[in-house]
Amino acid sequence: MISRGFVEDALDCLRRLNIDPAAALAKAGISPDAADDVSNVQYGALWLEIAVLANDEFFGLSARPMRPGSFKLLCQSVLHAGTLEQALRRALSFLNIVLDSPTGELRQQDGQAEIVLTSTEARLAFAYRTYWLLLLGVLSWLIGRRISLRRVDFACPAPDNRRDYLQFFGAPVHFDRSHGRLVFNASYLALPIIRDEKSLRSFLRGAPANILLGYRHDQGISARLRNRLKMTDPVDWPPFDVLAREAALSPATLRRRLKSEGQSFVAIRDDIRYEQARNLMGKQQFSVAETAARLGYAEPSAFHRSFVKWSGMTPAAFRQSIKNRSD
Repeated sequence: MISRGFVEDALDCLRRLNIDPAAALAKAGISPDAADDVSNVQYGALWLEIAVLANDEFFGLSARPMRPGSFKLLCQSVLHAGTLEQALRRALSFLNIVLDSPTGELRQQDGQAEIVLTSTEARLAFAYRTYWLLLLGVLSWLIGRRISLRRVDFACPAPDNRRDYLQFFGAPVHFDRSHGRLVFNASYLALPIIRDEKSLRSFLRGAPANILLGYRHDQGISARLRNRLKMTDPVDWPPFDVLAREAALSPATLRRRLKSEGQSFVAIRDDIRYEQARNLMGKQQFSVAETAARLGYAEPSAFHRSFVKWSGMTPAAFRQSIKNRSD
């Protein structure tokens, strides 16, 4: 479900153009008087109707309007990129040309990837959210899995009484920052693109409703599995077949359900371990051997290999980078 606050954010685009939003609400099946949340399908239909009425797929929130059809061209421009990094760089170039401002840039440091947004003028929080939603929706679809975020920054004040901004991304959210920023594990950048022309046609038929739902952090069986693992020490994590039995599913069905949500058991497990590893070796200053043991590794060498795969750097290099920042 999408909060009513995001509905009002979208309708403001029409109000700024002196367009009565009643027709758009009716076409999306949304009552103008209700305060209830709406479904992703309703919000997607509203988005499409506003784009037509305002002649802008970005709700009038950028320096230049994003003319209807731009999102389709964006998807076509990144479809045949070899890796997520190549797709992301193409997507940012496309959006920078189309929107003019805000502009996005990919940066990498300490095993983290950062998409940094700069703007020529003050932007609403809804502008940043819309940018992140469009970009993440396409990127997650391209690799067939949700990109687990580490941090989200907004270069604007927090909207009044809008906790939905804090809950939407499944990561720490900060306002009043100098730049908009989205942070995630740099290992995602090496993942291959798994989509083709046929799957793109299907994706576009369901957009934008599908990007509102398909890779949310709090959805379905993947969220239940993630919460189950987070509440248990890694050394006590049960085998996959036990987790399937707890969910009253067969292992094969659980795998299919996870895949349908753009997730896998290995990806969820690695996301949690990586997050905990950074905390143990960073804030809590545990040694590499102690961290490996707490994360359920029989040998520090196995943890070493995993950490390099996750972050692109060795545990020792990560600890040194933390020390350098604190000096």
